Amino acid sequence: MNFSTSIIRWYGFHKRDLPWRETRDPYRIWLSEIILQQTRVDQGMAYYHKFVKNYPSVEDLANASQDEVLKDWQGLGYYSRARNLHYAANQVMQEFGGEFPNNFNEILKLKGVGEYTAAAISSFAFDEAQAVIDGNVMRVLSRFFGVTDAIDSKEGKAQLVKLSKEHLNQKDPATHNQAIMEFGALQCTPVSPDCTNCPLAKGCFALANEMVADLPWKEKKTVVKPMHIAYAVFINEDSILMKQRKGEGIWEGLFDFPSIVSETPIETEHAARQLLQMRDWKDTLLSEVSEEVTHILSHRKIKARFFRINVLHKPHNIQNGEKWLTKSELAEKGIPRLIENYLKEIDWYE
Repeated sequence: MNFSTSIIRWYGFHKRDLPWRETRDPYRIWLSEIILQQTRVDQGMAYYHKFVKNYPSVEDLANASQDEVLKDWQGLGYYSRARNLHYAANQVMQEFGGEFPNNFNEILKLKGVGEYTAAAISSFAFDEAQAVIDGNVMRVLSRFFGVTDAIDSKEGKAQLVKLSKEHLNQKDPATHNQAIMEFGALQCTPVSPDCTNCPLAKGCFALANEMVADLPWKEKKTVVKPMHIAYAVFINEDSILMKQRKGEGIWEGLFDFPSIVSETPIETEHAARQLLQMRDWKDTLLSEVSEEVTHILSHRKIKARFFRINVLHKPHNIQNGEKWLTKSELAEKGIPRLIENYLKEIDWYE
């Protein structure tokens, strides 16, 4: 059996029962692909069902507000995916007459959709012969065919693209693509793959050359930068002051607290003085300072501390983007997981 036939045969016995594999609807396939970017299947499953329920069609998603979409995305991280998802839904309505585009080149025009996602949707929904290349596929191809160049180098990428196209099953690209991705996820795993029971073991370059643990490899490593945040948690009886982030990267559109941000540690007493002076309000009292909390993102290591400040009289001279929110109002807003965890600790999140 050739490469594709072996993997498809393996897939027939071992594939997981996943809801997006039971449909040819490009909208639902697109939802699943965006949700599963940098997200495990077991974590993304609940979000997929939530979005299908709340937004059963691309028109429903386009008609929703960005706040609603971000709220439903809350906890999944990489919030640019949610913003792009909402933008692209509006693209479908405005630029494609409400019909999801039906080929690779047109799908690629949607915001947040790269070549991998366009290939996945066009092959799964429309049987277009486009080869997918995600992390799982790169691992399988690198190990089996012996791609020893770094997969994030120009040479390595070119080899992987060439191999993926050469070995794509032209008659059944959808099954081939699903199979090779599943094979990488379940069989040819990043660490300690089960090579003994692998149907590709006999022809595998990495196994024959004792390089399974070495392939694939990257020459560039993500630099994780430190970030220190001191949050001002202004509370007035049944209201808490929050601000919506505008044009501020990863948490754009979400609500959090006024803050001081630094790349170096912030001395607690200095932060307390600055935060109390942040607003020209009378009758404010610092009542509690939290322990330092560490929150890890893909490129940031955040160390945060929360300064709870009681406000006796609710001021109305608040800054642009800030709002006094009750618990029920806050429950309708999208917030970062870091903020959500703190609010639950102080019993301020329903």
